[in-house]
Amino acid sequence: MAPLSVFRVALLVSFSVFLTVVLGFGLPALLNAVMRMLGLPETSVTECIVVLYVGFVLYVATPRIPRGAVEVKGKAVFITGCDSGFGNALAKHLHKLGFTVFAGCFLRDEGGEGAKELEEFHSDRMKVVQLDVCNEEQVNKAVEFIKDNLEDSERGLWAVVNNAGVSTFGEVEFTSMATYKQVSEVNLWGTIRVTKAVLPLIRRAKGRVVNVASMYGRMGNAMRSPYCVSKYGVEAFSDCLRYEMKTWGVKVSIIEPGNFIVATGIMTRDVVATTANKLWSEAPSDVKEDYGKSHFEQHMALMRSYCSSGQKDMAPVLDDITDAVTSKRPYTRYNPMEPHWWIRVQVMTHLPGALSDLLYF
Repeated sequence: MAPLSVFRVALLVSFSVFLTVVLGFGLPALLNAVMRMLGLPETSVTECIVVLYVGFVLYVATPRIPRGAVEVKGKAVFITGCDSGFGNALAKHLHKLGFTVFAGCFLRDEGGEGAKELEEFHSDRMKVVQLDVCNEEQVNKAVEFIKDNLEDSERGLWAVVNNAGVSTFGEVEFTSMATYKQVSEVNLWGTIRVTKAVLPLIRRAKGRVVNVASMYGRMGNAMRSPYCVSKYGVEAFSDCLRYEMKTWGVKVSIIEPGNFIVATGIMTRDVVATTANKLWSEAPSDVKEDYGKSHFEQHMALMRSYCSSGQKDMAPVLDDITDAVTSKRPYTRYNPMEPHWWIRVQVMTHLPGALSDLLYF
């Protein structure tokens, strides 16, 4: 979004100073009091600060600890949304690692460029299938194709990566119910539909379900309610599925990317302009009158600025999905995002809402 106002910057800096003072003086005093209660030697303020600082540095700076890797040979992965972005790049990456990849492409039957790129591999381990995750028939056909083309059907399908998704924006009163339904149909119901269809194959392999959500599955934001609603749903579905699949030895992981709009091209200035015109033209007259054109244009300008922000390299997301697929002990959640977004997610999910609202809105 646009840069924070001077007031908000000052507020964030003040909050950081406040936390530093609390941690630097209050926490050591509390620890010393606990030590006295337990009859143990008191820890000095300096030692407490050093230990906390070292712990923080180790947590933030230490590379991911290796947790063992599974044998790739003979394993197959089904990826949705492979026409472009994360899905297309992931299909190429996992194929390079030795997996058999079933790449679901929305535009495969229409000669889409992404599908053509993958088909040009001319590899027995790269199989491109037509897939609209909103179409039950296409999902079932894709699963039947996978069953017929698995190297060893008894071993099942090692992993499904539910990556297909759409993004949109708009204030609540400017956004139609049709838009809410459309976004959730792809992002949430598409994920559920595909997962349910392949789950018997995944259970047979004691494999992996990897669902691509978003940082907006953990926190809300102005202008993004349709997208947030769908991604919150993906998070909840994934958590419930993880509890249920534990008995079967199936691991369920959630990927929560930050801002990769530039890297994926999922939202451009042209898309913002087209969406803005549609939002304004379809809005009720009383909503237009109450909000005013200037208010609307100001928020559209924020969205345009958002299009040129964020990370340009998809590698962090690809690395995390790969870890979720290949690690013997994958994480429940992965957070490939810039540090300031990671801090914001922690603030908005762990601190009182009144405080996070004051800092960011």
